[in-house]
Amino acid sequence: MKKTFGFAVALILLMAAGIVGWGAWLNYSDENQIASRMNNRAVEVTAVRAARRELAPTIPLDAVRFSSDNMTDAVALTEGTILRWQVGKNKAVHEGDILAEMMNESIPLKIQQAESAISRAEAALAQAYNSYQRQERLLARRATSKEKYEAAEAQYLAAQSSLREAQVQRDQCLVQQGYLSVKAPLDGEVLIIYQREGAHVQAGTPVALVGDFSYLKFSLNMADVNARHLQEGEASFLRFPERTMMAKAYDTDYGAGNKERGLEIKAVLKEIVPPLSEPADLRRTVWEVDNRTGILEPMTYNGVSMRMGHNHEALAVPLSAMVDKSRDKVFVVDENNIIHERTINTGVADDKYVEILGGLAEGEVVIIGNLDGLEDGMKADVEIGGAD
Repeated sequence: MKKTFGFAVALILLMAAGIVGWGAWLNYSDENQIASRMNNRAVEVTAVRAARRELAPTIPLDAVRFSSDNMTDAVALTEGTILRWQVGKNKAVHEGDILAEMMNESIPLKIQQAESAISRAEAALAQAYNSYQRQERLLARRATSKEKYEAAEAQYLAAQSSLREAQVQRDQCLVQQGYLSVKAPLDGEVLIIYQREGAHVQAGTPVALVGDFSYLKFSLNMADVNARHLQEGEASFLRFPERTMMAKAYDTDYGAGNKERGLEIKAVLKEIVPPLSEPADLRRTVWEVDNRTGILEPMTYNGVSMRMGHNHEALAVPLSAMVDKSRDKVFVVDENNIIHERTINTGVADDKYVEILGGLAEGEVVIIGNLDGLEDGMKADVEIGGAD
C-alpha cells in the first residue's frame, strides 16, 4: 500500500514538473518569436536622394525697416505766429516753395526804425562830406590847419561807417522778414504738419515734415555663405501680406492704390558691407526699392518674404525632410536600411528645397514626409520618390 502511494506521489510530481517545463519552453519560444518579429519589423518610409539642383532662394524676413534719404523738417527760422498754410498735407512741393506764412509784429517796426536810422546816417554823412571837402580845399590854400583837416576826414569816415551799420541793421531785419515765409527744404510731399494756424513758434521750431519716398532703402544682415551668392545690381522681389500693406506711418496717400493680394515689389542690391573681397562671417546688404508708384512708406513692415531673382546650383533636399523648424536635423537610411538621425548645416531655401552646406553627401537617402515616431536604429522599408 505504501509503495503504491509513493509511486502515485512521484508520478504526480513528475507530471507537475513536466507541465512547468513545457510552459517555460512555450514562453521562451514565444519571446524568441516576438523578438525575431520585432527585429525583422520594417517601418515603411518615403525617401529621396540628396542631389544637386537649381534653387531660387526665398528668405523670410520678420521685419523690414524702410527709410528715405530725402526726408527732413521744415523749420521756422525766426519767432512768429503762423498766419496761414499755403499748402496742405500730402501735397507735392518743390524745394524753396512757401509752405506757411508767419507774422511777427516787431519785425516791421524794426525795419522802420532801421530806415529812419539810415536816413539820419545819410544826412550826417552828407554833412561830414561837405565839411571834409571844405577842409580839403582850405588845406590846399593853406587856409586851415592839418589837424582840422584830419578831424573832418575822421568825422567823414565815421559817418560812412554809421551808414553802413544802419544799412546792415535794416538788411538783417529784411532777412528776418523773409524768414516769416517757411519754405520747403527739398522736393517731396508734405507728410506731417506739426503746427496749426495761430500757433506761436520760436526760431528753430519744426513746423512740417517734408519727404520724398520715390526711392526707399532697407538693409539685411546675412551670413557670408549666403551673401556670396549675391552681386551688386541684381534684383530680388519682396512679397507683402495684404494686412501689412494697409498699414501707414504718416497717414499719407501712399498705399491707397494697392489692392492686390500678395503683391511683389522689386528691390535692387546697392551695396555689400564689408565687400566680398574682404573676409567676414556676417555682411550687411543694402537694398533699394523704386517706390514712385507710392505703395510704401518709410516704416517697418512685418511678415515680408524676399525671393531672390537668380538661381544657383547647390546640394539640396526637400524641406519636408527637416525634423523641425531649426532645419539642422534629418533622418537618413544607410545601405542596410537602418535609420539614423543626422545633424546637418543648411543654407538658403526656396518653396520646396533647402541648401545643404554640410552633414550630407550627394546620393545619400533622406526620409521625407511623416517623421513622427522615427528613431535611431529602426529598420526601414524604403520607397525612393522622384525629385520633382
